[in-house]
Amino acid sequence: WSGLTNYSLPVIVVVAVNSTLLTINAGDYIFYTDWAWTSFVMFSISQSFMLVVGAIYYMLFTGVPGTATYYATDVTIYTWVAKGAWFALGYPYDFIVTPV
Repeated sequence: WSGLTNYSLPVIVVVAVNSTLLTINAGDYIFYTDWAWTSFVMFSISQSFMLVVGAIYYMLFTGVPGTATYYATDVTIYTWVAKGAWFALGYPYDFIVTPV
């Protein structure tokens, strides 16, 4: 974090929060559809997209490569939480292969 400026840190926080909300919003789609496989694909695409966007953004605007790693870790953790919620609600484990 020593390489971050006073300007770039708030920007990182804002981008991370917004992208996290986008990822969670994509996850919400999972809970309102009968087609679990489709929803999982949508969620996975949105997660991957945010990881790529976050990494590119940080590399271009902060000049601190490590921040992309922090970002990817955060989004991955949120994904685990969403998947955990999926199973906790009783949805099938094989939803990746078999539509409900």
